[in-house]
Amino acid sequence: MKKPGSADDAKNPRKGGVMAVTAAPVRKADAPLQLTALGTVSALNTVTVHSRVDGQLQALHFEEGQMVKQGQLLAELDPRPYQASLMQAEGQLLRDQALLLNAQQDLARYKQLLAQNSIAKQQVDTQDALVKQYQGTVKLDQGSVASARLQLDYSRVAAPVSGRVGLRQVDPGNIVKASDANGIVVITQTRPINVQFSVPEVSLTSVLKASKEAGGKLAVEAWDRDNHNKLAEGVLLAIDNQLNASTGTVALKARFANEDDALFPNQFVNVHLKLGNQKDAVVVPTVALQLGKGGSIVYTLNADETVSVNKVQTGPVSGENTIIVEGVKPGQQVVVDGLDKLRDGAKVKVVTARPDAAGDAGGKSKRRKHDASGNKSASSAQ
Repeated sequence: MKKPGSADDAKNPRKGGVMAVTAAPVRKADAPLQLTALGTVSALNTVTVHSRVDGQLQALHFEEGQMVKQGQLLAELDPRPYQASLMQAEGQLLRDQALLLNAQQDLARYKQLLAQNSIAKQQVDTQDALVKQYQGTVKLDQGSVASARLQLDYSRVAAPVSGRVGLRQVDPGNIVKASDANGIVVITQTRPINVQFSVPEVSLTSVLKASKEAGGKLAVEAWDRDNHNKLAEGVLLAIDNQLNASTGTVALKARFANEDDALFPNQFVNVHLKLGNQKDAVVVPTVALQLGKGGSIVYTLNADETVSVNKVQTGPVSGENTIIVEGVKPGQQVVVDGLDKLRDGAKVKVVTARPDAAGDAGGKSKRRKHDASGNKSASSAQ
């Protein structure tokens, strides 16, 4: 059976005990606003490189994983069949050009004879039609030559975009076809690179307003999966033109220069979308907020070392803080640690006081230590 005044009673506010808590002040400050979301990195362009003609693959001119530039030679096919076709087309063109030239010379002579009334006009007209027929044939031959030369050019496969090549899909010596599904290699354009993410419908108005104020150039940061290291900085590129009715979100896309290749296609990152600053905002540490029956509440410290429950109307989250629209005033102290057993009117003892509402790691490292009796330890008093 527990005796009055035991250690358990000292920790139980319902029995008149004193609770040890950590407090932080309510501050007025310029609060940076941002939205956080999970994003997926996507290449600016992803191109599967195909041969546009059929033939035996003779050589590859890239290393897997290499960065290539647009127009750089990637592969060569056996060009001999296309060289032969070009020679045939050029020979046909030369023959028909000779026939055209002869027909034009005959037409010139016939016109002279017609002027002397030596031949019938019908013969001149027939020769004129023959000239035009040969002119059409030469045009057709010129098209055949251009087509054959194009097919020969296609036997040399060049990079359609700049980017990083992946693993090769075919080895030299194999027969490749224009209809092959896998192609020769895939190129991903990663400089610049995009990140796609979604924000909830309730945040859309804030995003649109901030984007308009920033001239459509909202700053965006990409952080690693653990949200510990910033990988890159970029700008908001686009906002989708409609909401996703099934998820209640809207899709956004940001662009990053990615000169250091910190972002990789299909990588998951944490996105921080900067929405500017709210001047003279009343802020409290987010950890001080509790969810009550009527909404969000905080425990404020009273002069008689008790706490009171204050219902608050919250605004946007700003880093580790939350903006308070109504419910508390700057200068008040709110409980940020030791909230689990607190009740309205409970007696408390502040054993640790945070210097501001930011709650950064530096502030945590400077917290004073207390012994079991609530007195400062010798090391922290120095």
